[in-house]
Amino acid sequence: MSQVTEDTVARPEPVEPPRVSHRRAALIVVASLAGAGVLVGALWAWLAPPIGVVVGLTRGGERVRGYVGNEADHLFLAAFLVPGFLTVVAVIAAVLVWRWRAHRGPLMAGALAVGSMVAAGLAAGVGAGLARLRYGVVDVASAPVSPEHRVHYAVEAGSVFFGHSPLQIAATIVFPAGIAALVYALCTLATPRDDLGAWPPAEPIVLRYPYAPATDQVQVTDPVPTEADVPPVDPSSPSR
Repeated sequence: MSQVTEDTVARPEPVEPPRVSHRRAALIVVASLAGAGVLVGALWAWLAPPIGVVVGLTRGGERVRGYVGNEADHLFLAAFLVPGFLTVVAVIAAVLVWRWRAHRGPLMAGALAVGSMVAAGLAAGVGAGLARLRYGVVDVASAPVSPEHRVHYAVEAGSVFFGHSPLQIAATIVFPAGIAALVYALCTLATPRDDLGAWPPAEPIVLRYPYAPATDQVQVTDPVPTEADVPPVDPSSPSR
């Protein structure tokens, strides 16, 4: 029996060679995310709500500090804006990097993660610096309080972190990198090709399978009866 083969995988679409190298493309991604982090920090300093602070002088001559009304809630809101803005940047950056088809691969995924962490650090630093220039620092020791004026109101900027411990700071910086890596991984899983459509294209694995040709149809007819198949006739039986 002859064996017939058939291709089950189509040829990949042609991919144009990139104009820049993979290493330079990775540096472009990191630099672009760094610039986005600076813009996020400036946006945070403009939108983050300030916090009303009151400095009072007790009867014992001790200076105390507190927040006006529910202004303490702005501490959480201001800190939450930083990872919120960085999450949006991470998702958009992951989609745009994936659209750069010729450079898809582990190098770009690493550049995306590193760039997201750089963006988070710059956003926190720029935001905190601009907010300090805008609102200043509340100095409890030099607050103008006296026995005649025991209360002093001031305004301070919100915090870019939920706390000042190293773990809280590291979580804020690493968080957008995890979001960007997750989005990039989902795009990778949705691609049927092993080379992700990047450059240089890899030859696909062609699956071949044998199949048997159709057999000839045989026409089946009724067999011709022989003398052995015909029963004997009894002469005594009446004829019809």
